[in-house]
Amino acid sequence: MPTNPAPLSDNKPVAHSEPSWLVRTLRAIVVLTLPPVLVLGSVRLVMTEVFLQLEYHRPGFPADRFGFTRDDRLRYAPYAVRYLHNDADISYLERLTFPNGQPLFNARELQHMEDVKEVTHAAFQTLATLAAILTLSVLLLARRPTRHQLWRALADGALLTIFIIVGLLVLALVSWQFFFDNFHALFFEGDTWIFSTSDTLIRLFPQQFWFDAALSVGFLSLLSSLLILYCAHALERRATRSVKTNGAA
Repeated sequence: MPTNPAPLSDNKPVAHSEPSWLVRTLRAIVVLTLPPVLVLGSVRLVMTEVFLQLEYHRPGFPADRFGFTRDDRLRYAPYAVRYLHNDADISYLERLTFPNGQPLFNARELQHMEDVKEVTHAAFQTLATLAAILTLSVLLLARRPTRHQLWRALADGALLTIFIIVGLLVLALVSWQFFFDNFHALFFEGDTWIFSTSDTLIRLFPQQFWFDAALSVGFLSLLSSLLILYCAHALERRATRSVKTNGAA
């Protein structure tokens, strides 16, 4: 006597869930890589000729007491920015002269610019590497079974960035000289970054320039963090409402 066929199940196949250790690892990567990516990305946005234009044209920017006009600064300063981004050696700056034939930068300034270029390239290589790692982690978590973990990781990373930036901004506002000196001591040896007020680098980039640049980096980092935090919470709330309305898959 033939047996009755087993009834077909009405249940949908259960989605494969990722190993918990992998999810935790990916979440940690997102949280820890997001702050440096946002900060270094903001640095990259500030380190442009557009920022030079904005800074030199803003009301109250200190004049050069040795005679540089705004046009002079806008003529000479872009060379320093371009040097930091291109593949040229120090001869790119070494060959620059004033109209009277005097070198634009002295030997000490040229050495410092070489040091700055090394730090800049290392920073942007780090940015590219971390951005690739962050993107891969986001893509892996973006699959449906773990998507809610992605929203939480992005929110946590954004919050961590906000705490770090707020702390640094408070330090910069309360004790700018301490912040400025220790930042340079972290990346450059001895007093190689200290110059006379009559040197070209100081005339082009006085302390007010660096103060404004630091605030701009902080503002851009905070803005991007708040945007990510808002989007992450909005997407998580939307996913939660969808589950309540349609039921869990």
